[in-house]
Amino acid sequence: MTSNARLTALAAALPSTVPFTGPEELERRRGAPFTARLGANENGFGPSPKVIAALRDAAPAIWQYGDPSSFDLRCALAAHWSCGIDNIVDGGGIDGLLCDLVRLTVGAGDAVVTSLGAYPTFNYHVAGFGGTLHTVPYRDDAQDLPALIAKAAEVDAKLVYFANPDNPMGGYLAGAQIAAALDALPAGTLLVLDEAYGELAPADALCPLPLDDPRLIRMRTFSKGYGLAGARVGYGLGAPDLIQAFDKVRNHFGMNRSAQIAALAALADADWLAHVRASVGAARDRTAAIGAANGLVALPSATNFVTLDCGADGARARALVAALAEEGVFIRMPFVAPQDRCIRISCGPDDQMAQLELALPRALARIATTA
Repeated sequence: MTSNARLTALAAALPSTVPFTGPEELERRRGAPFTARLGANENGFGPSPKVIAALRDAAPAIWQYGDPSSFDLRCALAAHWSCGIDNIVDGGGIDGLLCDLVRLTVGAGDAVVTSLGAYPTFNYHVAGFGGTLHTVPYRDDAQDLPALIAKAAEVDAKLVYFANPDNPMGGYLAGAQIAAALDALPAGTLLVLDEAYGELAPADALCPLPLDDPRLIRMRTFSKGYGLAGARVGYGLGAPDLIQAFDKVRNHFGMNRSAQIAALAALADADWLAHVRASVGAARDRTAAIGAANGLVALPSATNFVTLDCGADGARARALVAALAEEGVFIRMPFVAPQDRCIRISCGPDDQMAQLELALPRALARIATTA
């Protein structure tokens, strides 16, 4: 039977799609679980033990709604960033906040600028609200911020999306360079600075501009460094008038009670974050060494993943992703040429790195026989 629901013309024209196919769906398709989960840029080293304890203590009160203003969490974040609570909005991961921001700023036909091959969920939201996406190619496997800003001036863009450090390539731009580039940002254009990997990046990646600079909004998450990807906790830092505008469209109960409690506990445990940073750094080095032993070149990374150049094209990289899946190792790859010549491997604990070390030469041998 056909539903009585009458979709809008825009929704009816959109494809039914998910920006990322989850590892669970891939496991269902292959009829077996992955033994190494190294493709979703999750923090395989896990959250702080204090987070687990806080969640256990809070579990009996799960019948309660979460505070719709996330007051305690926003106060803790304000102390962490030495800013006011009115500079902070939280939401269901950066993805949820990107959706709200696009809904606030982008109408049918409005121009938005991003890098060709950058984080596809942003593009998904722009399409969902009828925006027109303009893309700028990567240059030397890095986003080209001056070219993005120039394109924004050309098309009168409402938003420019820029991830620092970058997903999927892993590199970063010094924060001072970002600040300098904004001198050319057109009036009426907002820079969306996605800092999902900020806790794992070198100190000079941090943009030195004040948090209330009206030219940008910074997006942060508890998914990467803090190990809370499943809790979906993100937050934005920006000028108070923009932050307040999120109350016009956001899901006020979208930050569940357990997520708020987990984020508070994670933020308070600086020692665990330092442990994760060290563990990620060691895993990055090991991944690069494994790649080098198999003829693959690691690109510089300031994230919890390493992008390996396979030295050919997208077809070879896709074949290698599939071959590693047959070995039980889940990884991903960039989606757009020429960056799709690479594969992307998340940092994981020693046992998963050991599985990668064994599986990669076997997978390469497999695709060599079918080439």
